[in-house]
Amino acid sequence: MRIKEIVSALERFAPLPLQDGFDNAGLQIGLTEAEATGALLCLDVTEAVLDEAIALGYNLVISHHPLIFKGYKSITGRDYVERCIMKAIKNDIVIYSAHTNLDNAPGGVNFKIAEKIGLSNVRVLEPKENALLKLVTFVPVEQAEDVRKALFAVGCGCIGNYDACSYNVEGEGTFRAREGSHPFCGSIGELHTEKETRIETVLPAYRKAEVIKALLSAHPYEEPAFDLYPLQNSWTQAGSGVIGELEIPETELEFLKRIKKTFEVGCLKHNKLNGREIQTVALCGGAGAFLMPLAIRNGADVFITGEIKYHDYFGHDTDILLAEIGHYESEQYTKEIFYTIIRELFPNLALQQCKANTNPIKYL
Repeated sequence: MRIKEIVSALERFAPLPLQDGFDNAGLQIGLTEAEATGALLCLDVTEAVLDEAIALGYNLVISHHPLIFKGYKSITGRDYVERCIMKAIKNDIVIYSAHTNLDNAPGGVNFKIAEKIGLSNVRVLEPKENALLKLVTFVPVEQAEDVRKALFAVGCGCIGNYDACSYNVEGEGTFRAREGSHPFCGSIGELHTEKETRIETVLPAYRKAEVIKALLSAHPYEEPAFDLYPLQNSWTQAGSGVIGELEIPETELEFLKRIKKTFEVGCLKHNKLNGREIQTVALCGGAGAFLMPLAIRNGADVFITGEIKYHDYFGHDTDILLAEIGHYESEQYTKEIFYTIIRELFPNLALQQCKANTNPIKYL
């Protein structure tokens, strides 16, 4: 298969419009028309990772953290990023990154962390805002079901744990076909009244073009009438961090020891232990300390993330247990997400999680 097919699969799972404004997720280097000889999965792109891909004969590296975050005026090999760019181009290696789009995607990075911890009833901690649209269209009654199915097939109608959601009401539409038109019903020059179904459904804003294309293809009218309204609803299926519950509460020390072991943490930092039971767990992979206030407001017993600044620890001893496990450690299982997506769709592709540990932080 071509590399672009693999990229397309990753972007169906974690669409690029879900990434945060500062990010640079997506294709980093290379041409995706090439046939994939194999894919190496990693957290960070380093020279050691590229050497591993070269030794394996793979021409695709998929990372969580983008190699390129800033613009470059020259590529001279003065730092590891420039050296990686040069090495990838020289060896015809494509580099693709799924970063905050994978963090924010349903079933993404934070859901994988929750799975490793053993949380149930997992939901997004900070849902995306202003990311939904409502579509309203009017369809002849007999064709309404076909149009609904076409809309659902491209992502309309998903609300929480429900799909195929729509509101439908029957009424009458009127129109007069003018010369040069090709009406589905009625006659040119005559006012026509048609029994129609008004269909209302929701969609992620980034799917707008795809949904309109599907609507125009499925709708029987030559000129379908439809409206799109921006919604201020929170999109509970996508966003930053997650929160969930342990089936059986644990003591603070038991919980921290288990987290240290599960994530192979060299140095787990935490605030004062107060003897609380740990059952409700909030978390965010990477640098997620910005979600700490939300974790407290949602009644979490503990908040786990990769990085917490020194002063963020102050004043929260009685509010919540804070656990800082390291940026790399918190996101290391991202490679498993990539592996599952690709292996299910491309069972014959040579695929491997990188053996190189790219964590730049070492512990004595």
